[in-house]
Amino acid sequence: LALVLLTGLALMRNASGEFDVGPPQPASAAAADSRVHGTAFGNTPAPLPYAVPDRVSIPAIRVDAPMLPVGLDPDGWVGAPPPEDPNLAGWFTGAVSPGEKGTAVVVGHVDNKQGPAVFYGLGALKKGNRVEIRRKDGKTAIFEIYGIEVFEKNNFPGDRVYGSKGTPELRVITCGGGFSKQNGYAGNVVAFARLVEVR
Repeated sequence: LALVLLTGLALMRNASGEFDVGPPQPASAAAADSRVHGTAFGNTPAPLPYAVPDRVSIPAIRVDAPMLPVGLDPDGWVGAPPPEDPNLAGWFTGAVSPGEKGTAVVVGHVDNKQGPAVFYGLGALKKGNRVEIRRKDGKTAIFEIYGIEVFEKNNFPGDRVYGSKGTPELRVITCGGGFSKQNGYAGNVVAFARLVEVR
């Protein structure tokens, strides 16, 4: 899985980056602490069974978007939601569903030719912000962010980002870093989060 995603995270190749003010980038203080474990979040809820996610909400950056399953495209890249719909997120079906034991992956565009898209503000998140994933089984899995970083696509730490911590985790990923018309965005913004509540 890590190798597939490692090669696949040029991810949102349709992003334009053509705006005067680029998307916010994570502050160095928001980097994930590799020493953080489940006990730092108190009593971690029991993992949930498999269920397809339906909607993602990130109140701190005003995200409230429907989700659709994405896989790999014909070139072997991680698929992304259609770029024409700026308020749409994707759940990577090659990983666990959000709330299951393991690391779930949610992706979305940072922008498109019309302007900012669903995860434009991802780099502005801070530790302690929450991501809510409504699932089709009627449950909502609530994750708390413990790190937010930008990684170069050519040096993407797949094991660190996608590896299972033994608890239900979530990664929310979009494009970020520098932008050029020739190559698009140079990196990916990754939010690291862990399940803290189920409603």
